[in-house]
Amino acid sequence: MATRKSKGDGPVLFRLNVEVGNLADAVRFYTELLGVRGRTDRGARCYFDCGQVTLQVVDVSSTGPVDPVAALYFVVGDLDAVFVRARMLGCLSTEDVHGEPGGAIAVRPWGEKSFYVEDPWGNALCFVEDGTVYRG
Repeated sequence: MATRKSKGDGPVLFRLNVEVGNLADAVRFYTELLGVRGRTDRGARCYFDCGQVTLQVVDVSSTGPVDPVAALYFVVGDLDAVFVRARMLGCLSTEDVHGEPGGAIAVRPWGEKSFYVEDPWGNALCFVEDGTVYRG
């Protein structure tokens, strides 16, 4: 049994799963958007290190339809750089977020400076500027 190196009795989140319909396309998309290289592995999956949490991108095309996640949130040091990459990928959200375009950099009512994207498989992602994260 593995032990974890954290204080307290609460669980520690270490991996999130995103389903896609084509692993090669997803690896290219997420590598460009996140600006980091992933590690491909058996089982049609790729792992991207995102701080303390790993983003696991899994190709489910052989087993069924993609079940998109509601939203994943990433803290980034250079929000503008990620925004430029997202715009180049054509994945900025067209949804409205509290009266503002989700695909535009904006300060949200809760104080976060952020923008939203949607990957080609319908997974929603939000990028938040470091220093503006609202923890509730």
